[in-house]
Amino acid sequence: MTHPPSRDIDIEPAHTALLFVDVQNYNCTWEGSEYTPLSAAEKEQRYGYFFRTLKDSALPNMVRLQQACRRAGIEVAYTVIESMTADGRDRSLDYKITGFNVPKGSQDAKMVNELAPTADEMLFPKTSSSVFISTNIDYVLRNLGTQYLIIAGCLTDQCVDSAVRDACDLGYLVTVPTDACVTLSAERQEWSLRNNRGYCRQRTTQQLLDEIARLADSDATNRQPIVRAR
Repeated sequence: MTHPPSRDIDIEPAHTALLFVDVQNYNCTWEGSEYTPLSAAEKEQRYGYFFRTLKDSALPNMVRLQQACRRAGIEVAYTVIESMTADGRDRSLDYKITGFNVPKGSQDAKMVNELAPTADEMLFPKTSSSVFISTNIDYVLRNLGTQYLIIAGCLTDQCVDSAVRDACDLGYLVTVPTDACVTLSAERQEWSLRNNRGYCRQRTTQQLLDEIARLADSDATNRQPIVRAR
């Protein structure tokens, strides 16, 4: 059986999916329920870096990737923390201990407005750190013929990292756009990217956008015109 000689190879747009992890109202807006018990000063102290980075760079870069992938015909998918029940009794033990509960159908479970899915894009509600543990995403991606995954979102060193490692073990070639994911401090961001470098290919958003545009242009140039019988 042949296999790619390296992780460091271009994607194939027809066999690629872009996955956004947990970019939702619960944890990516100041009004999200994750922060309800905290005062404004506590939120700023604990989460100021996260929200500044999300607003200034990570989220705008996610939007750019979303738009580029849509133009190139690359599948765009999303996962959010969302229980199947109101009281969260179906959550993982880890989420119960942590205190995460996003009730089914709640405002907290929706993606942030800037990154809202279209009606035909897939969203996977999860109750574990890795989307591959508590959803059927692997089954769906294989049905789509997906071989390459671009994974962005938050937190870089938690749910993004879990998805990256599980995807690699399941046989996907993964690319992480390093400035389209975010965690709670610059130090945590740096260490997370260092740690998962051995599992995935890392690129800046601009490098990935250039790659997508180049490959999409090449595909359009090489595509044979359809000749219809008269």
